[in-house]
Amino acid sequence: MPTESDHPSPAFSPLSSAQRSWRWRILIATYFAYGGYYLTRKVFTICKKTLADEFHWELGDTAHIWTSFLVAYMLGQFINSFIGRKWGPRVLLLGGLGISIACNVVFGFANSYKTFLVFMFFNGLVQASGWPGSVGAVSEWLRRRERGTIMGVWSTSYLMGNIVVKSLGGYLLGACGWRWSFWGCTLVSFAIWWLVYFWQRNRPEDVGLEPIVDQTAEDTRAVRASQEDLVTFRQYLQLALNPVILAMGASYFCIKFLRYALDSWLPAFLDVQGLDAAPASYYSQIFDIAGLAGAILAGWALDRLFKGNWALLCFLMALGSIVGYAAVIHVGARPIAVAFCFGLVGFMIYGPDTLLCGAASVQVAGARNGVAVAGIVNGLGSIGPIVQEEIIGYLIRGDIHEGIRNTNLLALGMAILLAVLMLVVMFRLRQAHKRNDMLSEGAS
Repeated sequence: MPTESDHPSPAFSPLSSAQRSWRWRILIATYFAYGGYYLTRKVFTICKKTLADEFHWELGDTAHIWTSFLVAYMLGQFINSFIGRKWGPRVLLLGGLGISIACNVVFGFANSYKTFLVFMFFNGLVQASGWPGSVGAVSEWLRRRERGTIMGVWSTSYLMGNIVVKSLGGYLLGACGWRWSFWGCTLVSFAIWWLVYFWQRNRPEDVGLEPIVDQTAEDTRAVRASQEDLVTFRQYLQLALNPVILAMGASYFCIKFLRYALDSWLPAFLDVQGLDAAPASYYSQIFDIAGLAGAILAGWALDRLFKGNWALLCFLMALGSIVGYAAVIHVGARPIAVAFCFGLVGFMIYGPDTLLCGAASVQVAGARNGVAVAGIVNGLGSIGPIVQEEIIGYLIRGDIHEGIRNTNLLALGMAILLAVLMLVVMFRLRQAHKRNDMLSEGAS
């Protein structure tokens, strides 16, 4: 009679050459995919002041255009996370990126405020497919003991997308004008769409391979949820309203408030403080480059030092972000020094950013629910960018230099709130694990 050792768990059996080959394809395709989403998302943020000058808009009024995107993005997270959990991440990635490419072609031809406002809303809805689709696409190709390290590197896709859009988009903005900034980045995204089409599959079984992840393992799940291929809306809603998921979403609200405030306004603020548009775009990348290192280090530390305790790691990096914002406020209005101080903020913020909506989203409720949890946490967090865009747009009306100072003070307060909320997440996780342990003991 065959024993358990004759049929080792997918969590421990060595990967075949075909599994390794396909996993590399998945990681590469999804890495470029989410970078491609940024190329059709963030061009507007580096063109804000140029567009305002050409069309005679108030710089603060550009906040309403970006808010339309952010509102749609927040709503789209919940819609797309359910679609992805029901029909799989491949549908999200190919459909979402394809429609976003079309929207950005329109932006390149646009001449009115209303056109930007309306199509930015549509772009936000489909852009929301990117992160849950990408997390869901890799969740069944990675095992728990390697998830932090691999996803720490893999999660830098949006950082690289930010860097590329600020470099390529910034160059095209200075050399050819804002229209070619949109069109040039969109052409790169179109090439990436084909890479996803040929190389992405939802799980090993889709290409005739044995599964890599053991779907029955419950030891690390703080949230108990269905591991079936298809779930009902009621099951999805139960997952979304779980206290642990809600606490993660509240923490991610603070992270996205801070990150999107810098993504959206830092190039314009550096411009106002004395740099030209193109150099302001380049120097704003310091935030992203430092964040790249922080995200990779956080993933490594999660596996090697913190043994999967992502909540504690996020709390410690939240404390570091408080120090970073204190340095920004101390430096004042010197644009290059400010840009380097924001590098410390980026290093500390991007670690929790990648963990909460990456490895933690997969670990907390199982690999099969990764696409749903990532979308729910991202959806709750995406309220933060909406709030920051309108608040900062209001703060910079009138005396813009005073508005920038008040914006930095507000951001410091949000960094403190993030640290407090991560303590709440740690408490909720401890409660959930104790409850699950009691249920397991009762069942045995």
